[in-house]
Amino acid sequence: MTKNTKVVLVLLLLIVLIAVVPLLTIQDSEFGGADGAAEEAITKINPTYIPWAESLVEPPGGETESLLFCLQAGIGAGIFGFGFGYLVARKKFQKGA
Repeated sequence: MTKNTKVVLVLLLLIVLIAVVPLLTIQDSEFGGADGAAEEAITKINPTYIPWAESLVEPPGGETESLLFCLQAGIGAGIFGFGFGYLVARKKFQKGA
């Protein structure tokens, strides 16, 4: 095994541990978003506040919201990665020509 392969495997293992350990150790937790925290803060300040806008589509559960958020983050990371890769490759091939 080359040094790069070992480094990649160790980093992949670290990524899996970072994702799995909190899920196994933290029980009965609810991962709320900023919208819920903002609504709670507003109702503490002004209990008679009535929201003037609502979501057009309500996801069936918190897991779906998390999934959509992760999907959005993954797509964004893919776009950034593609853009940076394109810029690096363009610079590399311009030097060769």
